[in-house]
Amino acid sequence: MITQDQIPAVLDHPVYDSDGNKLGEAKHVFLDDATGQPEWVSIKTGMLGMNESFVPIKDATMVEDHLEVPFAKDKIKDAPNVDVDSGGHLSEDEEHRLYEHYGIDWDAAWTQANQPGTGGWARTDDSGIHSREGMDASGDAMTRSEEQMHVGTERQEVGRARLRKYVVTEEVPKTVPVRHQEVRIEREPVTDANRDAAMAGPDIAEAEHEVTLHEERPVVETEAVPVERVRLTTEEQTDEETVTGEVRKEKIEADTPDDDMRDR
Repeated sequence: MITQDQIPAVLDHPVYDSDGNKLGEAKHVFLDDATGQPEWVSIKTGMLGMNESFVPIKDATMVEDHLEVPFAKDKIKDAPNVDVDSGGHLSEDEEHRLYEHYGIDWDAAWTQANQPGTGGWARTDDSGIHSREGMDASGDAMTRSEEQMHVGTERQEVGRARLRKYVVTEEVPKTVPVRHQEVRIEREPVTDANRDAAMAGPDIAEAEHEVTLHEERPVVETEAVPVERVRLTTEEQTDEETVTGEVRKEKIEADTPDDDMRDR
């Protein structure tokens, strides 16, 4: 059982369900005015902690730095939505619906909570405990509360970037020298120096002589070689955006005997 002394350790700390799933953080603790013991804890849930789910705290336990409640996450998620009034109280109808949802005996709890001089459940704030009428324990001061707006951020996908590789064919001109052979007829007169070669054959006869011609032609070969590495990276850019929200605050006015005298 959670005691009043443990409330500071509960507020703004994680809350886990019976299966060890994190539900959110404890926002408020509601006390039974009859016994002064904690009865309900509200949990901030959702992406930005804007939702508030109510869970019985009577059988909850503190484990290290978090609170464990004996209910499953789905059960808590399906709990009725309630709207706490400016005095920090649950209405009778809201209490009834919560009791029915969690299978708690409403009649017995309602009888106990509404004994003479008691009634309802009061909410704690960050510094202490509210009484049922918003007065502190001494009864001679009133606590004024106000809502504070907490703005957070959520990460969402806005687009995708990808690298795609494809093949294109380009014409690349390149000049290369090529050689070829051509036929040229050379004539030389018969002299004493070449007479023996000239007279080696028959005197008069038919003959043929063949010469093979050659030329060079360009040959193109290709090979794949790595030339560059390309990758995608991301970098964080910080911009400023202004958001607005509505917060409620309590105001306190005093009616004194001096005011009545001046009105007369």
